[in-house]
Amino acid sequence: MPVLPGTIWLLFAAAMVISSIGFKNYVWFISLGYGFSIAGEGLLMLLLYGETLSAGTIICCVLFILYGLRLGGYLAIRELKSSSYKKNMTGEIKDGNTVPFGVKIAIWVTCALLYATQVSAVFYRLFNGSGTNVWTYVGAAVMLFGVSFESVADLQKNAAKKINPKRFVDTGLYRIVRCPNYLGEMTFWTGVLISGIGAVSGWQWLVVAIGYVGIIFVMFSGARRLELRQNKNYGNDPEYQQYVKTVPIMVPFIPLYSVEKYKWLVA
Repeated sequence: MPVLPGTIWLLFAAAMVISSIGFKNYVWFISLGYGFSIAGEGLLMLLLYGETLSAGTIICCVLFILYGLRLGGYLAIRELKSSSYKKNMTGEIKDGNTVPFGVKIAIWVTCALLYATQVSAVFYRLFNGSGTNVWTYVGAAVMLFGVSFESVADLQKNAAKKINPKRFVDTGLYRIVRCPNYLGEMTFWTGVLISGIGAVSGWQWLVVAIGYVGIIFVMFSGARRLELRQNKNYGNDPEYQQYVKTVPIMVPFIPLYSVEKYKWLVA
């Protein structure tokens, strides 16, 4: 793999510092550490390239900050205050006390590298001094749509669970796909990828591709974990069986209704 040049290592270092919260609680490497790392990287790029920023790159960096703070804040509230969430996740996530320290180190470093590569399309636009072109604005628009879609999905799920916490959610955006929050996330990062067109060049695309493919893999892995959990909780419900047979799991109009059998989707 080519050496990552310049200040992208500062983004990696920032992600390492922020995601080290995972040593307090193992799952925070990929939850709170994820959201707040993206926000921190967006802020760091604004600080590093303040004199050469253009309108499009400012928008993208601000969207990273808003995306990360929204996600990190939402996850913090859910994990720290939601007793029902803790109950549902019991047994689904390893107890950090049983995970060897060396494994935690490996996960910490791997996650930080992923978080740095995820924002690399915008970073390379800044690093290469490419300014703003039409693809920057198109990518930013897709990013904004993605984070808005994900936010609405989370709000709709919370509202539905308050009404009936024991029932699966099949209202609102959940009528379109079973994991609209993950779809919003994938849309956001697709926007980041688009924003790099005309600025990223040569082997830099390999770094960008690693970040994009990595987060898409994580999203499908998360969808599989959710499907397994829901099958366990609602598998005997005829309405749920009808729901999963007619509503795609991740992408609208794509007849992929289950990823349960894909055991390689482990993250």
